[in-house]
Amino acid sequence: MTILVIEDEPKTGDYLQRGLAESGFAVRLARNGRDGLAMARDGGIELVVLDVMLPRMDGWQVLEALRGDPATEQVPVMFLTARDEVHDRVRGLELGADDYLVKPFAFVELVARIRTLLRRGPVREEELLCIGDLEIDVIRRRVRRGAATIVLTAQEFALLHLLARRQGQVLSRSLIASQVWDMNFDSDTNVIDAAIRRLRRKIDDPFAEKLIHTRRGMGYVCEAGPAAGE
Repeated sequence: MTILVIEDEPKTGDYLQRGLAESGFAVRLARNGRDGLAMARDGGIELVVLDVMLPRMDGWQVLEALRGDPATEQVPVMFLTARDEVHDRVRGLELGADDYLVKPFAFVELVARIRTLLRRGPVREEELLCIGDLEIDVIRRRVRRGAATIVLTAQEFALLHLLARRQGQVLSRSLIASQVWDMNFDSDTNVIDAAIRRLRRKIDDPFAEKLIHTRRGMGYVCEAGPAAGE
């Protein structure tokens, strides 16, 4: 497994590179955002560890570029940054980050989070999930609705996969947060609602039949048929 670390602070970058290598990962290190983006686009990267405050191109811009490129849009990205405000964490997750860890950090926690992101995916699950005319190829991580191929980010796919494999069940926001992001959000944030809106724009908005429904005061459910309770 190859991890790309994008970190401009020399001591931190070297520490991450050495520690992750000792933990069994192949590691590539970029010292600025632009070089990091180029290295990610070269291919062969399974996960990106990304700082926010970077020269030449900040972490927000790098993430947006990664999520906007079909070659990198599904590569998991973890922010590792000293920016610890709630609005920063929310911004990172809304831009498509898969996790957000604040410095200073425990290295053992970093490795645990990385392993969690890398092992996400199907284990003894059905290869194809179908809801109405929506088809989710779990193994190849491809999504189609009717004749249309739908391109999703890694985070969007994880969210859709959760809703689809629990189709017909109402999932609370807290459950979705814990399953998709491996964390809990403050009750006054709208991270889950924003993520659902982005997913609906791709899965539902272009089509007559809606599959992702809101259950007021309860959460969200994915199912074909009438959307009672919205």
